[in-house]
Amino acid sequence: MVANCESAPKSARSGEESVRSVELFSGCGGLALGLAQAGFEHLLLVERDRHSVENVQHNIGRGIEHVGHWEVHSKDVRAVNWRIFKDLVEFVAGGPPCQPFSIGGLHRGEEDARDMWPEAVRAIREITPKGFLFENVRGLLRLKFADHLDWIKLSLTEPYLAQRDNEDRGSHLRRLRNRETEGAYKVMVIKVNAADYGAPQKRHRVLFLGVHKSAASSIEAPRPTHSRERLLWDQYVTGEYWRRHCVRKPPISPNNAMDCLTVESLRIEGREPEELPWVTVRDAIADLGEPGSQVKIANHVLQLGARAYPGHTGSPIDEPAKALKAGVHGVPGGENMIAFADGSVRYFTVREAARLQGLPDDYEFVGSWTENMRQLGNAAPVQLAASFGRHIRGILCKAHRPSRKAA
Repeated sequence: MVANCESAPKSARSGEESVRSVELFSGCGGLALGLAQAGFEHLLLVERDRHSVENVQHNIGRGIEHVGHWEVHSKDVRAVNWRIFKDLVEFVAGGPPCQPFSIGGLHRGEEDARDMWPEAVRAIREITPKGFLFENVRGLLRLKFADHLDWIKLSLTEPYLAQRDNEDRGSHLRRLRNRETEGAYKVMVIKVNAADYGAPQKRHRVLFLGVHKSAASSIEAPRPTHSRERLLWDQYVTGEYWRRHCVRKPPISPNNAMDCLTVESLRIEGREPEELPWVTVRDAIADLGEPGSQVKIANHVLQLGARAYPGHTGSPIDEPAKALKAGVHGVPGGENMIAFADGSVRYFTVREAARLQGLPDDYEFVGSWTENMRQLGNAAPVQLAASFGRHIRGILCKAHRPSRKAA
């Protein structure tokens, strides 16, 4: 059984022990790549969307770092027999479809045929991994979905108390709430902003972090590594941000009233925030130049037609971007674009959007701009996945590290 970090396969990049894993609903590979960077070795990725699979397979064929050895299957997760991975992997990850819970969707929750949380639970039940990480939209935390959220968490806590044939979700939830055991897994539901973990994007998500009770008696979330306060410090207290980019420093205070209060407090206290600064759009894309200016950079092509309109004003270049959107009917124009300081706007190129999601420049996208932006709008930021992956991997490896005997 590959459940011991001491005997797991070596990471192709660093020589460190890796943790074997599988991933459901892998999309274009953001979550998988972040976990791979953190030392996870994916034995299988499953994704039904053929366009996403084509992009992942394209990069597998190109031998991209962390990606070249992946195996991705284009199939419905409901057809996968996860039992064959029992004793072979110790980690499960995935991003179940978010449309049933998205603020921009129909809000049908468990009544939506796209609700695949039962399949995520089934994978845990059949594989019995040491840990897991699932990602979804923060809309899942709304009061409307309170019972469904409780069902997800309790089902992941005790996946072996499965829903019976002909048993409705409400009856199963009551059994889960009345269970006599404490559950096989310690589970945390964590509300995060990807910008707090180094992504150049204000992407609010909810993560389900679980560790088998044999691996840890308790768990906690990793501490954020970046902060808005530190960015404001660099911009409006020291001015380091503007000097770094060779940009004329704007007026002494930001436009946002709340940010003004934060800057004033930082000046008065003289307290330099200990975190790294939020990464801005300018930080992420400055070296790319204008679209089309570097032919060696793939997918950096201008898309015409961007315009701002009420409620869709684009992402200010000197802040982390607004969350990239996939859209129900194509890409919503006002969201996936840059708002420059002079008031002009333009669409993000596919390469710029990929950088906002943490995908490297050698990770190429095939197909149309609209289709690729849809995939990127559904992706998990690599930086967020890597940060949580390192944290979880540390928990798992610590659990299996031989204890030192007293001299």
